[in-house]
Amino acid sequence: MDPISIILIDDHAVVREGYRRLLEGDSHLHVLAEGDNGNEGYRVICEYQPDVVVMDITLPGMSGIEVTRRVISRFPDQKILIFSMHEDMVFVNRAFQAGAKGYVTKSAAPEALVDAVRQVALGKLYLSEEMAQLIATQTVSDSEKGIDLLSSREFEIFRLLVQGHSINEISQALHISYKTVANYQSTIRQKLGVTSAAQIVRIALDHGIISSIDKSL
Repeated sequence: MDPISIILIDDHAVVREGYRRLLEGDSHLHVLAEGDNGNEGYRVICEYQPDVVVMDITLPGMSGIEVTRRVISRFPDQKILIFSMHEDMVFVNRAFQAGAKGYVTKSAAPEALVDAVRQVALGKLYLSEEMAQLIATQTVSDSEKGIDLLSSREFEIFRLLVQGHSINEISQALHISYKTVANYQSTIRQKLGVTSAAQIVRIALDHGIISSIDKSL
């Protein structure tokens, strides 16, 4: 039987090397290629179309969720496993909505990633144990309900805005016009029920979308 082919997408070379060694410690798994940002990740996934993509969410440029959405719109059967430090349900929900087949946190035991790759390759959905427990216990707050109202594109722009990217930078990263991004920004504020940048940042902090503020919106 041919080994399961994998592409790794993470912006830290040392982390990717650790993943590669972990995965290829199983003779039935083989890493075909790697990528260190969203655009490169999208390119190599489309080029190789592996059995499974293992991808982080927080990447330079497009997030892993946006890459997932774009890949699935082009290759509906592509299996993508999100492997992320984010443990908030906002990210889990967005990942599966975008078309991911699995979600594993980086705090999970190493063998969980290997098991997840195997299960996703078989066409099964996979959620790490700690995230499954969180789903069972977490209540939905008003701000989470607001975030759930955001479309995939709105959420991506929201994520970039609260990370301090300018409208012009977002326009270039997502290949859409400045005016379109500005319009999305207004819609995002309306849906979240906020009127200031500080309120938007607070929602992002509450849900782990950002951990610190380097620049103002």
